[in-house]
Amino acid sequence: MSEKLSSATVGVRAGQVRSQFQEHSEALYLTSSFVFDDAAQAAARFGGEEGMVYTRYTNPTVAMFQDRLAALEGAESCVATASGMAAILATTMVHLKAGDHVVCSNAVFGATIQLFNNVLARFGIETSFVSPTRASEWEKAVRKNTKLFFLETPSNPLTEVSDVQALSKVAKQAGALLAVDNVFCTPVLQRPLELGADLVVHSATKYLDGQGRVMGGAVVGARKLVGDPMTAFLRTAGPALSPFNAWVLLKGLETLQLRMLAQSAAALELARWLEGHAKVARVHYPGLASHPQHELAARQQRASGAVLSFEVKGGREAAWRVIDGTRLVSITANLGDVKTTIIHPASTTHGRISPEARAAAGISDGLVRIAVGLEAVSDLKADLERGLS
Repeated sequence: MSEKLSSATVGVRAGQVRSQFQEHSEALYLTSSFVFDDAAQAAARFGGEEGMVYTRYTNPTVAMFQDRLAALEGAESCVATASGMAAILATTMVHLKAGDHVVCSNAVFGATIQLFNNVLARFGIETSFVSPTRASEWEKAVRKNTKLFFLETPSNPLTEVSDVQALSKVAKQAGALLAVDNVFCTPVLQRPLELGADLVVHSATKYLDGQGRVMGGAVVGARKLVGDPMTAFLRTAGPALSPFNAWVLLKGLETLQLRMLAQSAAALELARWLEGHAKVARVHYPGLASHPQHELAARQQRASGAVLSFEVKGGREAAWRVIDGTRLVSITANLGDVKTTIIHPASTTHGRISPEARAAAGISDGLVRIAVGLEAVSDLKADLERGLS
């Protein structure tokens, strides 16, 4: 779309390509391969000419999802993957090699830490973990072979907010790429490329779908960093997004702005209620004035998102009692759903990392994470009160 449109319109309209049947809803192309007009066209396509070849790396439904997400992020290019972790893996495999060094926030998803520490380390890629909120630590961690900065903002599960513009300056001085996992905010609430990031990574499984139906991931950025090299990686390595999942994600993008704004408003109301509760020691949510990066979040984000965490007085026993006392909220590690979810990070999502690493990341045994959905907030309060009281 050539004209400048709002994100709500882009989420509904961008990227759609209609077939000869002029369907109104995006078509679902369930096919593994595509037929060529003649041998010359087949040779040209295999040689790199634009067009459909094989669904592992070219498919019309997947292309529509990629184009729509790129438009939402304000990016030249997007490559979709089978999951969010596949998107992170693709980012590292394309832009790193043996002997390179990564500086990563110590407040990223547990599986991301495992990927950097246990998988990439076996191939000679070393990672230093630093605070997501202190740019000075990123500067001190830089080496001559530093090639990538990686962070989530807000972080999981403490919702710490990183200053993307400040870290972009540090990364550029180091000659490194800055990749931002935008899973909590989505492009509706935050556009990291406009703040100086080079790459944006998504677990489309979360808010881009929005209803907990399918797996998916994506990387967006400049064509020279994403479209050309990552399509080649998908063609060879194969972590492709299925056309069906891409079609479901396209439907999710249509309601993304409505959901993100409504769920953010509900999360703020719930966070304020929890902050005043006698059994809660602390609430982590960027929309609260008590949050250390509240002012930064207000500048950098359109709203504060739908994820919050809170520390229950009494440690793990009390935290588990709150979780087990719920009847409405779903006890599951997934987030981004219209159904509110609750989990104990120290024993689940971050259970595989060392106690020392959890302590460094501020993840206590009394911490509970909630991803607020679209239920009535009054019902969520009543459900949590069972365990809190």
